[in-house]
Parts: sequence; structure tokens; C-alpha cells
Amino acid sequence: MAVPLAFLAAVAAVVGVWELLAAVERTRVAATVRHVLAPLVRAGTEGASPTSQERRRLGVLAAVALAAAGGLLGGVTLAVLAGVAGPTIATALVTARRRRFRAALTQAAPAVARALADALGAGHSVRGALGVVATGIPGPAGHELARAARALALGAPTVEVLERLRGRANAPAWDAIVAGVLLQREAGGDLPTLLRDLAAAVETAARQDRDAIAATAQARFTARIVLVLPLGAALLGELGRPGLLAGLVANPVSASMTAFALLLQLVALVSVARLTRNVTR
Repeated sequence: MAVPLAFLAAVAAVVGVWELLAAVERTRVAATVRHVLAPLVRAGTEGASPTSQERRRLGVLAAVALAAAGGLLGGVTLAVLAGVAGPTIATALVTARRRRFRAALTQAAPAVARALADALGAGHSVRGALGVVATGIPGPAGHELARAARALALGAPTVEVLERLRGRANAPAWDAIVAGVLLQREAGGDLPTLLRDLAAAVETAARQDRDAIAATAQARFTARIVLVLPLGAALLGELGRPGLLAGLVANPVSASMTAFALLLQLVALVSVARLTRNVTR
């Protein structure tokens, strides 16, 4: 008899939680959370940078959420540390999503160049070609092209729209596309062929970048392992002999040597990051 009752209780609990979530979604709490998280979503879908007020809201939300999680897991100390790290983590998330947006723009540059070449070859002008291509390119590139097409439809100058598009993309491939279009406007020439050649060159450069990342992957992974080994050894020593780390800090000689070792670790970490920056960016 106890097993069926326990099963019915579990089913009732699931139904109750489901109804509670549905009720919360209908309240202003869910709307407020969506409003606060909207800048984070736009950073990944539109590449938009949050305003100062939106950054403060994201920081407060991250601090409260992390402090609550830290309090449940490790008490007051972990809650305070997690809460303090909340604004930094929120800023890092926004930056990462904007970086992913720009990376998607860069990856789509060859497809955009070829689509523009096809539209121009079919008889469209540059203004008309941007509108045609915007309907067929998905993702961040499609969003930026649609934005440019709307500006052109409202009467904005072509040069201004293209320069704004180039600035938002902030990538050499898009710089070359815009430069080619503007050069053709001034000097003439076979723009479709130029765009197709440009697309092939960008794809070749991207393939070379991927080859470089693959060639250096083992070395970068080994460097990170070597950097983490001292921390792992310290944790194992603390597990094998509790109080070891406290003793190191209490002794002035060992504390100074530990601080110097951490400084060298930081220098090594920065050096590895700078050496691999041009490969992994």
C-alpha cells in the first residue's frame, strides 16, 4: 500500500510544481526576468551592446542568483564570493555572446559575397542586391543585411549604410566586401567576379586558420595542463595532510615563495595567451 501512495504523492508533487511554474509565468516576475535578460539575448542575436543601466540590471541579477546558489552549496562565505563575482560573470557572458555573433558574421562573409555576386549578375543594383540577399542568408549575417536593407528602403545613402555594416561586422572579410563595392561605384569594373574571387580568398584564409589551430592544439593543451599541475598538487597535498595550505600561508618564508610562484604562474598564463592569440581568435 505504501508504494502506490508514494507514487501518487510524487505525481501530485510534479503536477503541483508544474502548476506553480505556470502561475509564475503569468506573473510580473517572469516578465521582469525576461526584461532583465533581454540585453543578454540581444547580444547574441543582434550583437547589441547593453546600456549602462542594462549592465547594472544584469549584474544585480547574476549576483543575486549566484549568491543564492552559493549559500545553498557552501554557506555564507561562498554566497558572498559568488555574489561579488556576479557582475563580472554577467559582463563576460555578454562579451562572449557578442564575440560569437561577430564570429558568425565572419564565417558567413563568403556566402554573402557569393550571394551578392549572384544578385548583381541577375541585374540588381547594389541597393536591390542587399535586399534580395538579406532574405536568403540566415543567422547574424541575415540580421545585419536585413537591417541594412531597411535603412536603404527608408532612403539612407548607400555609402553610409555600407560603412555602418562594415563597422558592426568589424572583420577583415567584411572590410574587403564593402571596399570592393565602394571601389566599383567609383572606378567601375566587374563587381560580381571580384566578389566571387574575394569569397574564395576568404575561405582559403579561414581554412588556413583552422589548420593552424589544429596544428597547435596539442601544444596549447599541454601548456594548460602544465599550468594547472601546481594547483592540483596543492589540492592533493591539502587532502592528504589537512592544514598544509594554512601552514604555508602562516610561515612568512613559504608564503612569500608561494606568492612568487603564483606570480610566475600568472606570467606564464599571460604569455601562453599572447602567443596563441593570433591563432585562436
